[in-house]
Amino acid sequence: MSENYDVLIIGAGPAGSSAAAVLAEHGRRVLVLEREKFPRYHIGESLLPFTYEPLRRLGLIERMRESAFTKKYSVQFVSPNGSASQPFYFFNRYDRETVAQTWQVLRSEFDQMLMERARAKGATVIEEISVKELLRENGGVVGVRAQRKDGTLAEFRAPMTLDCTGKEAFAALRQGWRVKDPFLNKIAVWTYYKGSKRAAGVDEGQTTVAFVAEKGWFWHIPMHDDMVSVGVVADGKYLSRDGVKDPAQIFEREVGQNLWIKDCLSTGEQVGDYYITSEYSFHARHCGCEGLLLVGDAFAFLDPVFSSGLMLALKSGVTAADAVHAALAARDFSPARFTEYAATLRVGIENMRKLVYAFYQPDFSFKKVIDRYPDAAGDITDCLSGDVEKDFTPLWEKFREFVPLPDDLPLGEPLVTPSA
Repeated sequence: MSENYDVLIIGAGPAGSSAAAVLAEHGRRVLVLEREKFPRYHIGESLLPFTYEPLRRLGLIERMRESAFTKKYSVQFVSPNGSASQPFYFFNRYDRETVAQTWQVLRSEFDQMLMERARAKGATVIEEISVKELLRENGGVVGVRAQRKDGTLAEFRAPMTLDCTGKEAFAALRQGWRVKDPFLNKIAVWTYYKGSKRAAGVDEGQTTVAFVAEKGWFWHIPMHDDMVSVGVVADGKYLSRDGVKDPAQIFEREVGQNLWIKDCLSTGEQVGDYYITSEYSFHARHCGCEGLLLVGDAFAFLDPVFSSGLMLALKSGVTAADAVHAALAARDFSPARFTEYAATLRVGIENMRKLVYAFYQPDFSFKKVIDRYPDAAGDITDCLSGDVEKDFTPLWEKFREFVPLPDDLPLGEPLVTPSA
């Protein structure tokens, strides 16, 4: 038996739940299919200031302000010898009542909040169901076949299916659309600490990027309940040197490569598992085809050094929902309708990608750029804060005096004629 909806959404993470909430608010009949049982663990805890607008659109700003999530006002950078930069305070650039303050979130709680919001708006969410394949007719996607927890199969059909499966990129992998970034393929090893040192007052919740050798870096993200998310990102050859493969051994060795990290963790206790993941950055050759649209990390996943993932997921979820609602109203699901959607996302991705490329270049620092061009500080803060659709052409011209930057990747256009 098959069930019919206006929109099917694969995945109830931030991209899927935000798209579902907006579409349901538009009055659309929405079904979300989620493989896991929420709440579930997920890495990626830091929000950028410009996440404010999609959160406002979802009606969650007051919920966030009332939550236990740690408030985040800044980001700072730390050299291997432990010397810390002055924090980049968002309130020096933005209105204190909106984007000048954001949050460090526990993803199990944050993602649960988003999923419950989608349900409250009227979306149907089924958990513990795995999508196995896309259904096609006349060259277009018309739904999915999924397997329930008890092993039974079910078909669900809709004019539009949104792939919000995150880094797993369900559709892009099966379509052969996934493209590795030419340069940004790192390995991350991370864990959690309880009771470690953190700053006081307004600096308590700041994200810290702490450098290690070979342009690697630690993230240090303070969360509520006295927990800290901490991990190291670098080239695989560097992290696996001397034949070390065990994540715990890699992590403990690298802690000694940055004195600030070593000091902060010295008073804490490591809790939970050590995690490892590789091949961080990839892009989809197409944003979708007839009846299919990729959203969030399923469309592109960038190196997490500047915490852009959650912001891009939420923003793309809201943007995709509005585009799909317009397609439903027009009863036009041709791929070309989503050209502007993809182009807007690619602008933001390419701006953040240039920032990340510069970061990984030997001897590059924001300080060097700002020392020569003091007026560049505002644009750097804007990009770091997630205002990624802005025209940063003058900033990239300045950056190119210090380091090479990549050309935009010719990716993301919708596939007008789907392959077999």
